[in-house]
Amino acid sequence: MPEVPYDELRWEVVLSAAGQFGEQPAGHGRVLSGVAVDFPAAPGGPDREPAVFAPDLAVLAPDAVRGERGRFGAAGVEAVLEVARPGLAEAGRAYARSGVPLYVVVDPAAAVCTVHSAPSPEGVYREAERVPFGNDLFLSLGWRTVVLRTDPFPTPSSAPPPTPGADRGVGRGIVDG
Repeated sequence: MPEVPYDELRWEVVLSAAGQFGEQPAGHGRVLSGVAVDFPAAPGGPDREPAVFAPDLAVLAPDAVRGERGRFGAAGVEAVLEVARPGLAEAGRAYARSGVPLYVVVDPAAAVCTVHSAPSPEGVYREAERVPFGNDLFLSLGWRTVVLRTDPFPTPSSAPPPTPGADRGVGRGIVDG
């Protein structure tokens, strides 16, 4: 069975999660994908520009507003969901330094989600819970809780089943004999 390409996996996860946030009354902040957000620069000097990341999915507080640069700031981000990929560690450190309360990493290859919480100014999350696909994620967003089902999240080998009859030539002018 062929493997599903990463971009397809990523979008299936993002669309599923975004739809689930939108379906729940508790999820009524803004849910954005691929939108640049300003995060405080890494330690090293007051003159440094903010770090800009565009999370796969960002859940913004209901009162989040755009700043002077036209982007949302980290203070308005309640949660970030990212699909696992190389180089994600830098973004995770920026989310923790900025105080983003929840950072969820969805790993289709391992069929597991890791919910990071308790961010520290040093750029680490002090708590992490691994939740295998098929189990629900209970995400506390301020005064509300959103439940994300993980069973619709794809894995690299979750290619769609073949069309019935496709292996026998049905519908292509080939007659069984």
